[in-house]
Amino acid sequence: MAKLLIIDDERAIRSTLREILEYENYEVDDIDNGIEGLELIKKKKYNLVLCDIKMNKMDGMEVLEQALAYSPDLPFIMISGHGTVETAIEASKKGAFDFISKPPDLNRLLITVRNALDRGNLVTETKVLKRKVSKTRDILGNSENINKIKETIERVAPTEARVLITGANGSGKELVARWLHEKSHRADSPLIEVNCAAIPSELIESELFGHEKGSFTSAVKQRIGKFELANGGTLFLDEIGDMSISAQAKVLRALQEHKITRVGGEKELEVNVRVIAATNKDLLKEIEDGNFRMDLYHRLNVINIHVPHLTERREDIPEIAMSFLEEICKDYGMPVKKISETGMTALQNLPWTGNVRELHNMIERLIILSDKMITEHDVTAFANPGGGTNIGAANGVPLNGNSASVSTNFDKFSNFQDYKDHAEKEFIKFKLEKNNWNVSKTADDIDIQRSHLYSKIEKFGLKRVTEQ
Repeated sequence: MAKLLIIDDERAIRSTLREILEYENYEVDDIDNGIEGLELIKKKKYNLVLCDIKMNKMDGMEVLEQALAYSPDLPFIMISGHGTVETAIEASKKGAFDFISKPPDLNRLLITVRNALDRGNLVTETKVLKRKVSKTRDILGNSENINKIKETIERVAPTEARVLITGANGSGKELVARWLHEKSHRADSPLIEVNCAAIPSELIESELFGHEKGSFTSAVKQRIGKFELANGGTLFLDEIGDMSISAQAKVLRALQEHKITRVGGEKELEVNVRVIAATNKDLLKEIEDGNFRMDLYHRLNVINIHVPHLTERREDIPEIAMSFLEEICKDYGMPVKKISETGMTALQNLPWTGNVRELHNMIERLIILSDKMITEHDVTAFANPGGGTNIGAANGVPLNGNSASVSTNFDKFSNFQDYKDHAEKEFIKFKLEKNNWNVSKTADDIDIQRSHLYSKIEKFGLKRVTEQ
């Protein structure tokens, strides 16, 4: 049921409008002045406001401006006993949906109300669809760390300040960048994303700044770079710590002068871009090692937002898990499953080396492999599919027909971290061999950055075994 608010200082008008609208099954509140009307708008979620123009205490036009500043999509219908064309035009310019004169014509009033509500619904649906298309989820959780991030986004997004987002892989850095864009004045312009780790160092400059035809061997035609594509909008440089030194110098110049030059070109092109960067690396250490420019670091790090690891905000896991559960079940067209209290506790106690991304994959796995109620046993059984536990073993079936063999190998691990490292090593080795040591394909397969996979290969000393 749609909720409507009537703001008018004439009791007779309020009573008449309320009676008509309630007869049409609308839920209606009314108030006799604009100041209290604004307070109601801030406290309750209304679908439509009917507001008089000439009132005591606060003029209706002022109510309109202040209300739309607080809730831009709220439809307003202005009403007045002294209606003129000029007043109607002024109301429209300030954001009113329509203007009607007193005493209102019943049929016109109801049609206008219906049209205003339809428009409000369309605006809301459009925003929801746009968010789905852009893959912008809500930032879930109410832990202290997450509330601080939400507050920072609200403060920083409307400005032009550059932001450096830090945090582990899978923690949600891209989501923070998307919300910084969504809540900025550039929201109607493009958000262009560049994964610096996924682009070879020799191609990163062409990717960012574009190139002219014939500037190098494979440049068979002119190409527009990401800076130009993001002109007027936001450029998100993900994994900025993996960018080559030469590309860093050009990015620094673009940030300083708001100008770029395509590879192989001579003409300077002006660009109006807000840059948001993200990294899972310690850039100060990278500066010490000579891998990152200090001047670029200070240019990017105007505002720093650190996204905590999932294990640093375990109290948020139930909310995130339930959101993923509903979303995935809906995508699969199945009834929403439930997680038992002990199952949720088990989820909260897992190490979550892959962060929120791993939690999403885990919930999807549990939905597919569990019954209607996801239990603690399910969580334990399917927590680490690459670490020596499979579906058969999880359900009490030994891996090789001998129940003792499932556990004897655990004796060689002195602590839990050693076991996790072993499981991770074997999982990565299995996937690399399955993909014929195609690192890029394997990184996509296990859903991690290619640079991160290279680090893991080096850490575990994995080498490709060639046949003699």
